[in-house]
Amino acid sequence: MPSAEIIAIGTELLLGEIQDTNTRYLARSLRDIGLNLYRATLIGDNQNRIADAIREALSRADIVITTGGLGPTVDDPTRQAVALAFGVELEFHPELWEEIQERFSRYGRAATPNNRRQAYLPAGAVAISNPVGTAPSFYIQHEQKSLISLPGVPKEMEYLLASDVIPYLKRFYDLNGVIKARVLHTVGVGESFVDEKVGDLETLENPTVGLLAHPGQTDIRITARAESLEKAEEMIDRLTQEIFSRLGDSIYGIDNERLESVVHQLLVKHNLELRISHSGFDPHFFSALTPELFPAIHLDGREPCEPLPVLETSLPHESILHCTAWLKKGSPKTFLSIQLESVHFKEKIERSFGSAPENATLWAENTILDVIRRKLIQIQTGESPNKG
Repeated sequence: MPSAEIIAIGTELLLGEIQDTNTRYLARSLRDIGLNLYRATLIGDNQNRIADAIREALSRADIVITTGGLGPTVDDPTRQAVALAFGVELEFHPELWEEIQERFSRYGRAATPNNRRQAYLPAGAVAISNPVGTAPSFYIQHEQKSLISLPGVPKEMEYLLASDVIPYLKRFYDLNGVIKARVLHTVGVGESFVDEKVGDLETLENPTVGLLAHPGQTDIRITARAESLEKAEEMIDRLTQEIFSRLGDSIYGIDNERLESVVHQLLVKHNLELRISHSGFDPHFFSALTPELFPAIHLDGREPCEPLPVLETSLPHESILHCTAWLKKGSPKTFLSIQLESVHFKEKIERSFGSAPENATLWAENTILDVIRRKLIQIQTGESPNKG
């Protein structure tokens, strides 16, 4: 199976002025056609360093894709760097210059002399016409290896990848397989606990299983390689069932499911309204819980107190679930107290967090939502809630 590397070019990326979304998009697209991606490099607008990175990548990988540096200005050095890496000169392509001028004309503008730079390609390169932008792209074949240079503008890169690059890769490398991934989200249990439960599965070769820890949440990534999407999904489904059997309701969602959405859906299902009072949290605490997206969840701006205040609501009192949360940050541990209360039960939960204090708020948010989620599941299954 061919292997690939990505080189994202742009000093603005290294300075943190813009985010490198192209690498993520390319990685997922290459995964979907069954290519192994082993490295991704971020490099500034320096011709010699880019040329070195290209040579090194081609010494390891069958396919190298660059993004960025194809504009008309002096600090767009990708064409020159590729020529340097292959030991060739730049060649002028009159047909590309005509396309560039015609495209500017459609925009009601005239191409400037520096745009002419974009009509130069490394000798031996095959041009990829860019109907959605002004920067022509290109690829170079050398024996069984390919260097493909794409624009840095995301919409242009994505268009050319789908229209030209993916079909070329499939054809030239006879790619028939796919790589499919699924992510299971666990909450309320640590990475070591998850590893203990699924550690034997992490040694599998296909599908593979890997863990990624976040504050208060651990993701389990399942990746399968197969000759078809259907076969890959079958393999992933079987492993998903096995992991669910081991971790149960510690898994709250799959792929793009969010914990707050899961909790909100359970609240709506039970015709409940959640009111959260809180103390000790950062100003951006639960900033994602907007009334527009989660109308069943309300943050009470007042400091929590005992007894809990009577909150005005249009729903009957039986439909209110109160959550009171206190956070006390410290070193080496941060402590979280959660009190859940309705007309049917009252329960208090204590948790502690021993990692970086700056991650404490995110951990607390995930922990609070998980406690609520588990209580709602308990209500759903008909278990008797704990009495206060």
